[in-house]
Amino acid sequence: MEKRYLELLGKAFPTIEAAATEIINLEAILSLPKGTEHFLSDIHGEHEAFDHVIRNASGAVVRKVNDEFGKELREKEKHDLCTLIYYPKERLEIVKSEEDNLDEWYNITLIRLVRICRAVSSKYTRSKVRKTLPEAFSYIIQELMHESEDDENKTAYVHAILRSIIDNGRSDAFIVAMCTLIQRLVIDRLHLVGDIYDRGPGAHLILDQIGQYHDVDIQWGNHDLVWMGAAAGNETCIATVIRLSLRYANLNTLEDGYGINMIPLATFAMEVYENDPCTPYIPKLKYADVNYDERNVRLISQMHKAISIIQWKLEHSLFERNPEWNMGFRDRLHLVDQERGVVTIDGVEYPMKDPIFPTVSKENPYELTAGERDVMNKLCQSFAASQKLAQHLRLLLDKGSMYLVCNGNLLFHASVPMNEDGSFREINICGKTLSGKPYLDEVDRLVRIACLPCKDREEYQTALDYMWYWWAGPDSPSFDKHQMANFERYLLSDKVPQKEIQGPYYKLRNDSAICDCILDEFGVIGEHRHIINGHVPVKTIKGESPVRADGKVLVIDGGFSRPYHDETGIAGYTLVFNSHGMQLVQHEPFESRQKAIEQGVDIKGTRFLVEFDTKRMMVRDTDRGRQLRQQVEDLKRLLDVYKLRIK
Repeated sequence: MEKRYLELLGKAFPTIEAAATEIINLEAILSLPKGTEHFLSDIHGEHEAFDHVIRNASGAVVRKVNDEFGKELREKEKHDLCTLIYYPKERLEIVKSEEDNLDEWYNITLIRLVRICRAVSSKYTRSKVRKTLPEAFSYIIQELMHESEDDENKTAYVHAILRSIIDNGRSDAFIVAMCTLIQRLVIDRLHLVGDIYDRGPGAHLILDQIGQYHDVDIQWGNHDLVWMGAAAGNETCIATVIRLSLRYANLNTLEDGYGINMIPLATFAMEVYENDPCTPYIPKLKYADVNYDERNVRLISQMHKAISIIQWKLEHSLFERNPEWNMGFRDRLHLVDQERGVVTIDGVEYPMKDPIFPTVSKENPYELTAGERDVMNKLCQSFAASQKLAQHLRLLLDKGSMYLVCNGNLLFHASVPMNEDGSFREINICGKTLSGKPYLDEVDRLVRIACLPCKDREEYQTALDYMWYWWAGPDSPSFDKHQMANFERYLLSDKVPQKEIQGPYYKLRNDSAICDCILDEFGVIGEHRHIINGHVPVKTIKGESPVRADGKVLVIDGGFSRPYHDETGIAGYTLVFNSHGMQLVQHEPFESRQKAIEQGVDIKGTRFLVEFDTKRMMVRDTDRGRQLRQQVEDLKRLLDVYKLRIK
């Protein structure tokens, strides 16, 4: 086997010179500082805030500007330079309307951007930087980055290039290219630890942006999985994502993003609930981006009620088809006494805010009416016809997984199901009993069976059903609570039946010994290793910390979504992992893209040092470094073979 491998390797490096040159190249790369990794979680459709955090790299751009210019520039000058780097096209329009001596501004700004480019590219090989350069300006940027105006022999040369850019009217395009390059080089890899969808208006815009990002991975959250299930054709998932969109008066993603036709649902709801106030279903307008008038609010409330009841009926069918889920206790409609206005749960009667369900019969409470079935058929057709949704499903499959091990970090959105004693919970799934890593691997496999075009496979229907289970199932690693009590939250005032009991993992992850067991289970190695989660917002306002288990667990869901701001007291956490160590960034709410552009209003962030090492982490210390070291060893063996032949 080794002989065959070396023969194949020899075809790529056929001479001693070629093999030796590659060894030198790889060993040089191993000695570079590791690239910066950027971690975000629970974005929940907040596109403007997400876009800004990506542009400013959670403050990394500000730090680079401060490191490069220090006291050489005034704070306002550094601030203006950062804003230009974030939004070059928009800021250029403002500068051109305000600046008296534009040529001088261009000249000064170009020199400053070149200096920042040099700084952010210093940890990469020239080859890697060259591959990232915009084609139109590749040669010019390379010349400017590798020639210094401090060298008296090159001063005239550098200034001639800058003068030519300005004189030929290419300043704007060149500045945009340089700013885009800086954004690209500041962050080497982006990790999204789940829940891109729901609540906010721009999940589709976020996914469009992710699709263009240079290096990104996604760990699916339950909100992502229910949308993936909807895209794959699970009608219960379709009803669920529509209900969530209506709950937050967010129709942008459905209608503008994916072209879903909501008219059949609206028509049905207006007819069936014409005289129904639908009070419990009034959307959460506080966080809506659109100012809805009273008429539209009423229509959304009617649609919200209609799809909620349809969802609860469809869930019953899933529970019947999959008795191993043990989720029949979530059926509620047959327990409602519409005449008395109560529902009986666990032997206790609770008064209901709205017990009027005109489409629910006593004889067959979970059977869809002809009107409801017609609505669902049309909605399913609309979801199936959405090319943009299909494109985003492919992106989520291509870039996503249930978990990721990367550079000593284990990333997963919510949990690994566990028992109270710290052992991994054994779960029966598709005729197998699995726990820990094998269970998450099986979940990942089933997701791909459900979402990829393999409908003739025996497991397809079961896998498709499970797409809803990952959203709200008790043993779902992307959820892991005993129930999702949306029926109770909508219709009951009593808080007791609304309670959602978290799985043991959420408490056990505070124990460093348990965390070591989890990290061992997933094969995570290294002196400094961590679990990185989202899913459960860290209530900073109540004194909760994102750092758990003596620094082994980092929970970076701090409430990126606006509906969580009051609950958490902040607007989210992000994590930056560079060659010096790890920093958590605690964000204040983002005001708006417009203010960021016009007034330079940045997201205010407070940085907390999680870990710092006086010895910088090099490429050789990373997962990629281990691969490169193995390649070096292989090439050295090939070199030995060549030398023996010469002898």
